[in-house]
Amino acid sequence: MKASTQAMRRNIIEKFRHQHGTKPIKGLRREHVDEIIGTKSKTPEAANNLLKVLRVILTYAVSLGLIASNPTIGIRKYKSRGDGFHSWTENEIAAFEARHDIGTRPRLAFDLLLYTAQRRSDVLRMGWQHVVTDDLISVQQDKTGTKLMIPINPMLRLSLASVPRTNMTFLITERGAPFTPAGFGNWFRKQCDLAGLAKCSAHGLRKAAATRLADAGCSANQIAAITGHKSLSEVAHYTRAADQERLARQALQLQIGGVRRT
Repeated sequence: MKASTQAMRRNIIEKFRHQHGTKPIKGLRREHVDEIIGTKSKTPEAANNLLKVLRVILTYAVSLGLIASNPTIGIRKYKSRGDGFHSWTENEIAAFEARHDIGTRPRLAFDLLLYTAQRRSDVLRMGWQHVVTDDLISVQQDKTGTKLMIPINPMLRLSLASVPRTNMTFLITERGAPFTPAGFGNWFRKQCDLAGLAKCSAHGLRKAAATRLADAGCSANQIAAITGHKSLSEVAHYTRAADQERLARQALQLQIGGVRRT
């Protein structure tokens, strides 16, 4: 393991210790972890994310001899109350587009997220060097390592038309530097608020992109070819929802057509 990574994890452990008490970390027990996670019980996804981070940190603490065993082992995740992050509706998409015109940074970020269907960490690394042809963007997903060739949607092409070719990334801060994932999340949250979209976030645009593909009649395999999901079961609910609506409409038309008037 690189020295910089070790130092970073040690700093995280120390920060955790100072945030949750001054006692040595070796005294941390399962009931303490339950209490820490419980502070986020009203937001199950956030609680589960915190548990995931704590497992990684405390596994590393065990390897350093700072703690005898990992107290997060065996702690169950909270049951999610929904499908995670809110998926943007078509009305919400239209509201954002009405507030942020093509040519603005918010609209560029929005179009990259929606029309590539990638995670924000991957969108933030995209630049002109990844445009391999006039209609393809090359992506290697940071989370999974999956390599993709994504066709450039005409709407995205319009947004990219005014982007300078002097930067390594399409998206940059006001100071001209690349965004960090956390910094981008906070900035994009403000852009959503300006459009009156309190429930919307960057995460939900990936879901909206998959939903649009399903509504267009794409199969789970076709959706995964763009989103990069490795398991078709992860995208199947999008196609199921789209197929249900389509079949329901067909059923209604058959019913109407079959009604005889006297």
